[in-house]
Amino acid sequence: MQLNFIKKNREFRYIYNHGESLANKYLVCYKHPKREEHPRFGVSISGKVGHAVVRNKIKRQIKEILREFYDVISEDYDIIFIVRVRCNEADFQQIRKSTYDILKRQKLIVRKQS
Repeated sequence: MQLNFIKKNREFRYIYNHGESLANKYLVCYKHPKREEHPRFGVSISGKVGHAVVRNKIKRQIKEILREFYDVISEDYDIIFIVRVRCNEADFQQIRKSTYDILKRQKLIVRKQS
């Protein structure tokens, strides 16, 4: 399975301006009804979170979590995650739990994770 990612700045801005958002301790999640055939994901992380190695590690972890949850995530939306500064203190399991929690609260989980 191949994840499709949002890469263009104007697409990020469109979802920020027209989508719904929800936040928790580590992440902010924006969703917007998809405009293309497949759902797309985006990850935005500020330089305040840490240096490049830290930011890339967190991005890789979130992408891996999305691959794991892909089968239970609704295909009706484009989803963007904004990483909060606190996330650099979290381990993989905390980020995983936070991601699942925010997807569930956004009603993006279509069936129970087994």
